[in-house]
Amino acid sequence: MKYFKISEFDSPDVEGSGNNMNKVLIGLLDQARERAGIPFKITSGYRTVEWNLKVGGRVGSSHIKGLAVDIYLPKSSRDRFLIINALIEVGFNRLGIAFKKGFIHVDIDSSKDSNVIWSY
Repeated sequence: MKYFKISEFDSPDVEGSGNNMNKVLIGLLDQARERAGIPFKITSGYRTVEWNLKVGGRVGSSHIKGLAVDIYLPKSSRDRFLIINALIEVGFNRLGIAFKKGFIHVDIDSSKDSNVIWSY
């Protein structure tokens, strides 16, 4: 990885749990970060089942499979565009945008619908 440390993906309750992240997902994030030309702040990566429940995550969350991340949603509309555009360009096709909570969710969970963008 060029732009991230694996610890950025740790579930807050288990040090080293970022190692449970899917390597393809991490590679795509690194490519998207390169394209965007601006930093991505990971607000949630891998989650233990316990942590997922604590933060109100959904049952069956892609985070507990290591297939999803949440990225801080910048205040700047230009930076938002750069991040979302880069994510799509590298192949992410499942994005959720949480304007009020301030994050962009991306995942590569093939058990869920593809080519979707939703809002929270």
